Amino acid sequence: QVQLEESGGGLVQPGGSLRLSCAASGRFFRVNTMRWYRQAPGKERELVADINSAGTTTYTDSVKGRFTISRDSAEDTVYLQMNSLKPEDTAVYHCNAHIGGAFGWRDYWGQGTQVTVSS
Repeated sequence: QVQLEESGGGLVQPGGSLRLSCAASGRFFRVNTMRWYRQAPGKERELVADINSAGTTTYTDSVKGRFTISRDSAEDTVYLQMNSLKPEDTAVYHCNAHIGGAFGWRDYWGQGTQVTVSS
């Protein structure tokens, strides 16, 4: 069984920072691309950033220059450093990873962590 466990969400004032973490655990042989999505109330889920096994990253336009995605491949963990947070960044953030295991390659999801940006 493969699991993704997120941590690091919370309440922060506008302009503040948070760092999200997502660790993969269980029986698998490789983690490929890792992604962060977010979903705000009443809105569709949005891809925020991703990073492949070579370390190549992409970001949605609204977070460029403010968010940084990184990974520790030895620990099968992905991070999202969020700076200069805005109220519109408020959402549930979900980790997603493409993982090769006993059932072949599949996408796995974390349970989500709430980020609230408010004064």
